[in-house]
Amino acid sequence: MNIKKAKQQIKSAMMAYFTKDEFGNYRIPIEKQRPIFLIGPPGVGKTAIMEQIAQELDVGLVAYSMTHHTRQSALGLPFISKKLYGGKEYSVSEYTMSEIIASVYDIIEETGKQEGILFLDEINCVSETLAPSMLQFLQYKIFGRHRVPDGWIVVTAGNPPEYNNSVREFDIVTWDRLKRIDVEPDYNVWKEYAYEKGVHPAVMTYLEVRKHNFYKIESTVDGKSFVTARGWSDLSDMIRLYEAGGERIDRDLVGQYLQDKEIAGDFATYYDLFNKYRSDYQVDRILAGNASAEIKKRAKAAKFDERLSLLGLLIDGIGEHLKQVCCEEDADAELLASLRSVRGELAKPKADAAEALKKQIEQKRDALEKGLKAQSLSSDRQYALRRAERMLEEERQKLLKVQPSSGVEAFKLLKADFDERKKQLVSDADAAGAKLKNLFGFAEEVFREGQEILILVTELTINQYSARFISRYGCDKYFDHNKELLFRERQRELINEIEELEL
Repeated sequence: MNIKKAKQQIKSAMMAYFTKDEFGNYRIPIEKQRPIFLIGPPGVGKTAIMEQIAQELDVGLVAYSMTHHTRQSALGLPFISKKLYGGKEYSVSEYTMSEIIASVYDIIEETGKQEGILFLDEINCVSETLAPSMLQFLQYKIFGRHRVPDGWIVVTAGNPPEYNNSVREFDIVTWDRLKRIDVEPDYNVWKEYAYEKGVHPAVMTYLEVRKHNFYKIESTVDGKSFVTARGWSDLSDMIRLYEAGGERIDRDLVGQYLQDKEIAGDFATYYDLFNKYRSDYQVDRILAGNASAEIKKRAKAAKFDERLSLLGLLIDGIGEHLKQVCCEEDADAELLASLRSVRGELAKPKADAAEALKKQIEQKRDALEKGLKAQSLSSDRQYALRRAERMLEEERQKLLKVQPSSGVEAFKLLKADFDERKKQLVSDADAAGAKLKNLFGFAEEVFREGQEILILVTELTINQYSARFISRYGCDKYFDHNKELLFRERQRELINEIEELEL
């Protein structure tokens, strides 16, 4: 199955494992909660979805690669303790707590997360001395004498032996204690993640035309040749940083991430062409509604590959504006929650407004620190907390400078500033909506009723920020074309049904 379906399978299993009876006991006892084992080729996103699940369910996450552990670090170190048996004292060998188990308890203590995921990667690559203990762990969730805390489920992952020479084949006894999920690369699923992460439009448009180059692993006379989803994502990050720093992106850089000479060379050539399109088409002018007649004429005459690259540039350009509005909405919501919290306190006589805001700032910092430790905060949530913290600090400094006569007067100042921020957000949303309207206007004039417009609607639907923006602020042109898209999809379904009946 693809990684998106695997993610839902894990979330459903967690729901079942976390379910308790009327007495507060887990419906499935700890020892019967089979650890989940994700098995699939490298770089398909096995680790990434664990972070997403922890963020979406607001639970803790502790992740380890088992290839880094020896028997001592995984099980703990032996020590001699004294015990009385039948009135006589005996020396008994015991074990200190495993580093892995201790890390789970640390997260619980530091963040308060009583439920979470212990993720053990490369579990089928453990050392020979540790392998026998892994069977005990998979069945009883115990390393040495110490068990994984109640409320924490175990998820493991590994690669099939054809991808990793260090893999140890599991026997039936081991497999029979695991909830096995096989995952395969899927470009369309990865694309949703790519939009959320902000993968570079050159990568997105290249893969849209050459989907067969998304994931490839093969053996050659020169060794392994491969391209993975992780490689594309990491290359995208580096391209954005190189572009921001004015560094040149060449075939050597691309080859460090796409370790297939043919695909690396092909993408490097495409990237140069993509940059030419970016310079020639002047995306900012198109989104501003000022596209020249020359640009329109060129776009009309362009081949499909060039049109697709232009669409990628336009979607990336509008996407940044729509994402910014969504992120500022979240930050304002955080700020509003803090202002509501201090409102009652500031109504009291001799209220200290600056001190009240300081407490709110500390709460935001604490939430951020605990969330980062538990790995339960998405990048958007981190931004909202950091932005709200900064805005609260700015307000606190303003109050210290102005010295309002009372808490009530202080709150009036806070409310006035917040109202101004809301006006600015509305203004930003209007500006982003105008750019979106201009984008559709350009597409309708240049592409007419071609499939490019349906591609545009599809991509805006997949992108979580554009979908959220449109659902909140609307876009008539989007809804008009979306109806057509839905009609065409239903028409295609009917044709397929008819063909099946004819067969």
